[in-house]
Amino acid sequence: MTSARNVVLTGANASVGRVVAEAFLKQGDNVHICGRSADKLQATLSDNPGMRGSVADVASSEDIKLMFTDALGWMGHIDVLVNIAHDSGPRAYIEDISDEEWQHSFNVMVNGAFYCIKQVVPGMKARGKGCIINYSTVSTKTAVPMRSPYVAGKCALEGLTRCLARELGPFKIRCNAILPGAINNDRLQNYLERNAQGRGVSVEEFEERFFSYVSLRRKVEMEEFADLTLFLASDSAAGITGQMIELGGNVEWEEG
Repeated sequence: MTSARNVVLTGANASVGRVVAEAFLKQGDNVHICGRSADKLQATLSDNPGMRGSVADVASSEDIKLMFTDALGWMGHIDVLVNIAHDSGPRAYIEDISDEEWQHSFNVMVNGAFYCIKQVVPGMKARGKGCIINYSTVSTKTAVPMRSPYVAGKCALEGLTRCLARELGPFKIRCNAILPGAINNDRLQNYLERNAQGRGVSVEEFEERFFSYVSLRRKVEMEEFADLTLFLASDSAAGITGQMIELGGNVEWEEG
């Protein structure tokens, strides 16, 4: 029987992050999460006895240092790091994006992962093993217009993932990225409703059009991300590193 591992997840107090964190807890792992909303974090912890967490903004290196102080205080070491926290960024033409909006996207998606990875790598190297999983997006493939801060930030995260796979591989530390497509959550529903209204069509009509660009013509359930993340963190994936793994039914294209 595999012994419990120590797992830290960012952006895990709601939606996909919460479902993934709960899956690790359910299989017997020790889980520490973080999120910016104190209310959402407390709600998640209250619903999951044994899970612990910290209020933290991943864009702040000081917040991340304090969060890992909390996590290491009861865990002792970290076996698995899952970077899920992200920033959707503005939907705007490049010339209309403010410097602050651009920088904030990178602070959350790139710097946030960097700050967390710096905290766990020394211990993983000392133990000669570890697993890092970064959440990217299928939009790095489709290069969707008017989302340049989001797409560029996620491309940078994928580049970091590939570099770390090479750099940390000799220490038996694996690093992979998951690229979500259309997740069956509130955010997708809001997107469908907003775009349907903007185009003067029904939600059903726009949804059919939207999924015509997805090979499997389906949404992806949040539990599927939990299954994939748990697999990549397991010994069954011991030979998998440096991979960008899409979970989205093969998104062929996205409209602006």
